[in-house]
Amino acid sequence: MNRRVKEISKWAWLGLAVALAAMAVEAQTVYRLTDAQGNVTYTDDPERGGEAVTLAPLPSVSPSATAASRARPGQPFMPYDRFVIESPAAGALIAGASTPVEVRIEPPLRDDHRVQLRVNGELSQSALHSSAFWLAGLPGGRHHLQAELVDGQGRVQHRTEAVSIEVVAR
Repeated sequence: MNRRVKEISKWAWLGLAVALAAMAVEAQTVYRLTDAQGNVTYTDDPERGGEAVTLAPLPSVSPSATAASRARPGQPFMPYDRFVIESPAAGALIAGASTPVEVRIEPPLRDDHRVQLRVNGELSQSALHSSAFWLAGLPGGRHHLQAELVDGQGRVQHRTEAVSIEVVAR
């Protein structure tokens, strides 16, 4: 199949899916049936008889609110608008074995939250109520830094994107 036919086919399937979804969303009458033993069943088939039931509309959320609240996989909880390693920047060359690490947190860190720092996946700095850390004794080479948000029960609730840095011996 050539590329154009594939694209038309893709759009045709998408249109069909949207049409079917729209039909499913339309209000339908539901009928409540009670048998001789008192068992209740519901159906959309008026031929089976029963009492018409009026259903309340399903709650909905605007698409923009849904997109704004969507979390990345593995990121179940995020009460902050911004939680990133701001310094050092990704790809930074660090001269020597020590460097400060600054995590940008907006709004400010809640009293019951802590931040911990991982270097190459290993815990480097235990959870502190701080957004600043000091790394010392890093060997030369590439290292990956990642900050984690820890809740009041000591559970990791969020992680920053990993930041890669290169330590260059003096």
